[in-house]
Amino acid sequence: MIVVTGGAGFIGSNLVRGLNRAGQSNILVVDDLTEGDKFVNLVGSQIADYLHKDDFRKRLAQGQFTNIDAVLHQGACSDTTERDGRYMLDNNYRVSLELFHYCQKQKVPFLYASSAAVYGAGPVCAEDPANESPLNVYGYSKYLFDQVVRRHFETLRAPVVGLRYFNVYGPNEQHKGRMASVAWHNMKQFRADGFVRLFGGWDGYANGGQQRDFVSVDDVVDVNLFFLGRAQSGIFNCGTGRAQPFNDIASTVVNTMRARAGEAELPLARLVEQGLIRYVPFPDDLKGRYQSHTQADLAQLRKAGYGAPFRDVQTGVAEYADRVAGAGRV
Repeated sequence: MIVVTGGAGFIGSNLVRGLNRAGQSNILVVDDLTEGDKFVNLVGSQIADYLHKDDFRKRLAQGQFTNIDAVLHQGACSDTTERDGRYMLDNNYRVSLELFHYCQKQKVPFLYASSAAVYGAGPVCAEDPANESPLNVYGYSKYLFDQVVRRHFETLRAPVVGLRYFNVYGPNEQHKGRMASVAWHNMKQFRADGFVRLFGGWDGYANGGQQRDFVSVDDVVDVNLFFLGRAQSGIFNCGTGRAQPFNDIASTVVNTMRARAGEAELPLARLVEQGLIRYVPFPDDLKGRYQSHTQADLAQLRKAGYGAPFRDVQTGVAEYADRVAGAGRV
């Protein structure tokens, strides 16, 4: 049995579908459906069972599981604006630690979600402690667990892989609200208002010019499945290796939506001129806690043997916008 924590969430539910495509259906999904809207992400997927995260944590501590083949740990609070450190460290760090110790004791492969948030303001996003300085308690929760894993690399009894996700976008993120990707927010805004909004200039960047490494969830799934079943451990960046401005996301969303309506593609300047992309003042509460530039260094991932290409924004966001528009789920 494969356990996917956060399995009804964004990346977790896409991993479940990826496992199904690979012929795996003996999957235990662990999540929290107290607010049950996320159930829609599992419709159409094949799973063996579902457990609430607290029940799973309790049963794991009591040693009630004897048939776990691997754990894909995606469950976490991903709200980078959350300030409750006690909650964040229990939910993100302590649970990860418990799963890590269980998997080592039982010799079970453990793949977990780390985050590019560990790099803070950068500018270098390579897997080395010298480059790591998180800007918020979410990033710190991921950073802290990565340090624990590093200290155990020489004595591991089963493979452990941490994947530092950069800015992931794609289907099944609609429940994330404000923490959904800028691509999703742009699609929602364009369908509701006929235009999209981006942050204005700040931190030395022009309007909409802040740059992130935006990665498709389909590529994220492929990286996870690559490591699953391999006798390999490490902490690896999971991004495209290219930084692109938020303007690229907005332009791709608007032009994809325009194409579906039979309208011509327009360059950024024309989109701004026609009011299809609009800029709002950069929020004061994000200043000093915001990553204005991220770009994954893929050297370690490539060295580990993962050679597949990653979608750029123009390809991946266009695919996403077309799928979501066709399904009417924004």
